[in-house]
Amino acid sequence: MLNRPLIINLAPTGAVADHNKNSAVPITQAAIVADVVGAARLGASIAHLHVRRDDGVPSTDPKLFAGLIEALRENRETRELALCATTSGRHGQTKEDRAAVLALGGSLRPDMASLTLGSLNFVTGASLNAPDTIRYLVDQMNQNNVKPELEVFDIGMIEFAKLLIAEGRLAPPYYFNLILGNIGGLQATIHHLGFAMSILPDHSIVSVGGVGRNQAPANALGVAGAHGVRVGLEDNLWADWATKSPASNPSLVKSIAEIASALNRKISSAAETRELLQLRPVV
Repeated sequence: MLNRPLIINLAPTGAVADHNKNSAVPITQAAIVADVVGAARLGASIAHLHVRRDDGVPSTDPKLFAGLIEALRENRETRELALCATTSGRHGQTKEDRAAVLALGGSLRPDMASLTLGSLNFVTGASLNAPDTIRYLVDQMNQNNVKPELEVFDIGMIEFAKLLIAEGRLAPPYYFNLILGNIGGLQATIHHLGFAMSILPDHSIVSVGGVGRNQAPANALGVAGAHGVRVGLEDNLWADWATKSPASNPSLVKSIAEIASALNRKISSAAETRELLQLRPVV
């Protein structure tokens, strides 16, 4: 993998990361845009986007997504990024609420959208993704020419992706985010990652992320052995877990760039990432 450009996927805010614990977690549109711009300067070519109300409460309001996507498209430093909107149901939204962002038109439509491939438990609660909900979301993505970002937390989710492929609901290349270190799922070890990658379907493009203190080791594995990494405050608040020193999104991306540089691995440009993922042109 070291001869392939490294894709850096920034997840800047998420729906759970607590601004009160780390004030660098971006809440407003302006703060999210500033972090994505800073990360793009350091090599990020995908932005995995959540939106929040001004009080920090997560939202699926397509108007908030539209404003964020428009701002990123209007900025020359982020115009070409692959913009991925969440369809997470972490807070009990209906499947229609989760899919609303997919119907945005023209330049406001995201290039990609997250698709968690099963239900799972986090330390603080459950994320419920019933089979029919997953099928509904991927069908809506296909109808709107939005590429799924396939989120995998355990082996069964890979097998469900294969079922969707057999049903004709997923087309190559398949972009998988393997998220390591969550309780009850794949752990941030070379053995777990190696087995997961060994059973992925052909034509898979693999990004590796990690939850909490597992972000750094998972990202290191991704830089060394996958197509890319997912990094950002959505998954991890701390630069140093021993001292609880707060991280920032640009600082986390900078750390990835430094690891890549040490391994003489080139970082993928936004144009290269879009071509590899076969995304539609930016309008």
